[in-house]
Amino acid sequence: MIDFLDRLGIDHATRVLILGYGIRIGLSLVALVIGFWIAARLANVGRRALERARVDVTLANFLRNGIYGLLIAFLIVQVMGMAGIPTASFIAALGAAGLAIGLALNSSLSNLAWGVLLIMFRPFRIGDYVLVGGVEGTVQNINLMHTYIITADNREAVVPNAKVGGDAIINFNVRGTRRFEFKVGIGYGDDIGKAMEVIQELFAADPRILKDPAPGVWTDTLGNSNVNLVIRGWATVADMYGAQTNLLRRIKERFAEEGLTIPSSQTDIRLIQPGQAPN
Repeated sequence: MIDFLDRLGIDHATRVLILGYGIRIGLSLVALVIGFWIAARLANVGRRALERARVDVTLANFLRNGIYGLLIAFLIVQVMGMAGIPTASFIAALGAAGLAIGLALNSSLSNLAWGVLLIMFRPFRIGDYVLVGGVEGTVQNINLMHTYIITADNREAVVPNAKVGGDAIINFNVRGTRRFEFKVGIGYGDDIGKAMEVIQELFAADPRILKDPAPGVWTDTLGNSNVNLVIRGWATVADMYGAQTNLLRRIKERFAEEGLTIPSSQTDIRLIQPGQAPN
């Protein structure tokens, strides 16, 4: 190398400067290669730690790539400094590019951030019946950008995670049980105690209706033509709909057997002839 510089007629000071830059660039390239290797290993170690902590695989891979990207950005800045390249302008350009990308992808980044939070904190899981973002149904899948919901009529709704996280989340499965409630009216001439006794017997006859918390029936309101009873009971999430509909049918049947009436709304119309005094 020195003989080559001598043949070019380069003076001693310039040769020392060139050799110094060559050594710095060489060391920088070595550091860059080693840094890439170390960054990949550290990112993989982080991913394995997340997987051992039972973090979702999608989130673990995303965080692994995020860690790797940050390490590479830090490595490049350090290597540029080792090579004698000014880094201030590069850091400023990198920050400006990040800001521009962030503004351009504002909604997508919001979905991404909420996706990370939903996967980490798990307010609901795949298979849960939920009401999220105004959509009610069974959770089919959760990724970093969207939550997939299958509605009761078998339609698929793709809800952005920002909408899911930014609104109330109602999980119908997480508690394991649900309470049902409906009202039944009986006639004013019927025995309220008898009606309540019949309903209590139906509670006891259906094993799907839980005994703890205890079901109950109460007098709710006095209507124009009926006395309204409010009926409440608890069942598991899987049994709730069947228990409620079966109880409603059995109430209708038993009331008919016991001579209890379920009056319908009635309207009396009186026709008054001209010259006839109203009664």
